[in-house]
Amino acid sequence: QVQLVESGGGLVQAGGTLRLSCAASGRTSGGYNAGWFRQAPGKEREFVAAIRWSDGTTSYADSVKGRFTISRDNAENTVYLQMNSLKLDDTAVYYCATGSPRSLVVLTFPPAYKHWGQGTQVTVSS
Repeated sequence: QVQLVESGGGLVQAGGTLRLSCAASGRTSGGYNAGWFRQAPGKEREFVAAIRWSDGTTSYADSVKGRFTISRDNAENTVYLQMNSLKLDDTAVYYCATGSPRSLVVLTFPPAYKHWGQGTQVTVSS
């Protein structure tokens, strides 16, 4: 099993930055795809960013393109989400997720992932 622990959330002013971390433990030796999702109050869970194990290809939601960057440190089994130029609408609980690199499900969809973290709150204030 893979366990995921997110950290780095908090309160930040609009225009500011945060860097979220997702530490993975357990059976990670075979590699994994990774993604970030978020859920704001009263809204559905929304895809934010993903990175493929096979070739490192990244993908982003249109709402965060140019502002957010997903990356990974394989030696530390950690996935990051660098968030710049934060907006009020970025306020949400952010979840890290991992899935099998053999999965054929597009990474923008939750079914591509098997393991999920507990989430970390990001609040952007004016």
